[in-house]
Amino acid sequence: MSESSIREAVRLLELQKRAHIRDGAPDARLRRDRLARLGGVLKTHADRFAAAISSDFGHRSRVETTLLEVGVTLSSIRHTRARLSGWMAPSRRDVEPTFWPGSAYVRREPLGVVGVLSPWNYPLQLVFSPLVDIFAAGNRALIKPSEHTPAFSALLAQVVREVFTEEEAGVITGGPEVAEAFSRLPFDHLLFTGSTAVGRRVAQAAAEGLVPVTLELGGKSPALLCPSADIAKAAVSIAYGKFVNAGQTCIAPDYVIAPRGRVEDVARAVLAEAERAYPGLGEDYTSLIHDRAYDRLQAAVEEAEAAGAKVFRHASPSDRSRRVFAPTIVVGAPESCRLMQEEIFGPVLPIVAYDSLHDAVSRVRSGDHPLALYAFSQDEAELDLVLDGTQSGGVTINGTLMHIAQDTLPFGGVGASGMGAYHGRAGFDRFTHARSVFRTGFFDPSSLISPPYGATARRLARFLTR
Repeated sequence: MSESSIREAVRLLELQKRAHIRDGAPDARLRRDRLARLGGVLKTHADRFAAAISSDFGHRSRVETTLLEVGVTLSSIRHTRARLSGWMAPSRRDVEPTFWPGSAYVRREPLGVVGVLSPWNYPLQLVFSPLVDIFAAGNRALIKPSEHTPAFSALLAQVVREVFTEEEAGVITGGPEVAEAFSRLPFDHLLFTGSTAVGRRVAQAAAEGLVPVTLELGGKSPALLCPSADIAKAAVSIAYGKFVNAGQTCIAPDYVIAPRGRVEDVARAVLAEAERAYPGLGEDYTSLIHDRAYDRLQAAVEEAEAAGAKVFRHASPSDRSRRVFAPTIVVGAPESCRLMQEEIFGPVLPIVAYDSLHDAVSRVRSGDHPLALYAFSQDEAELDLVLDGTQSGGVTINGTLMHIAQDTLPFGGVGASGMGAYHGRAGFDRFTHARSVFRTGFFDPSSLISPPYGATARRLARFLTR
């Protein structure tokens, strides 16, 4: 099975590359048509996609899938189609007086074929959102979805075959060995979304063929409550960002940093909001993706509790048979335990104390740059201190997750949390080549400085080195 999938990936890549060379850059009409077909897939098959994703998870709220995957992507399609002509237009550049009367501009040209290695946690959005930018940029795409979402992956492959030609887009399914081979193919660009550890291997594999990569990774994204923060309001946002999709979100708040005297107040407020939002852990609460994820979280919480941490648990108990892990707050977890060393990626929220805001900022700055940072404050000076003193892929102030839903903002990591950004104009730029063009005027300036060098060339040399 894996060998046939790899052969199919090679066949489709060669087919799409030949088509790109043959056809060149598609015009705006064809790009909008591809985007329209992409939107039609989402609208026509939204319920089928939601059912498939829920089947893969064991249970996943259909409202979550509709809001966070289908709705967000349709919004991106509308945003992109409305602005595409402007993005495609050549961008004029100034010319130094030395080179007058010439002109300069930049053309944004398609790269060719873009590979997409997508994860399981938001399987629809993290395939379709990149496709919006890839198609807008005039490229073709090959997609390798996660093996952890087989029902979704099978449906994706089916609908892509129905709506797009093989020269436009294709889906390759299979396990880790297929993903590894996929990452070594000679794409014109490769986008990977997943863990930092796997991202390193993908980057190394792509580097062998000099394939440029965009890596959307993760890390321990903090929620920092400044001294002036409104705990009640912050708790609502933190509980939402942490427990939606059962914490299986790359930009979920990984831990909270709170003033020392307010730590338990924060813990109780977040837990109360989780119990209000998910009574009985029923229809709106999502299961973990597999048993290993459940067991890993359980072991990490038990390790922290055995080391003296205080654990606050949701009123409804966890249930391993359904992979339902109840929202859990951990206060006082030792720095050496797994909850504080590894990305949690689940509904467990450690809260750590700080004595001064400078200490909190130093804590964030001393670790790997996170994919997201959440700052809660009613004081602009506090916010300036946090923003100036830290580095992260993106930021939401007095909220969580919301920066990723803004089509006007680039989304991406920095350092260990990733490289490169996309979404909206940033995605169009990411998947195009900025081709520089200089056009001489009624004479070529180089004629004044060609050898043998005379007085004009010498005067110009003195002028340029003044």
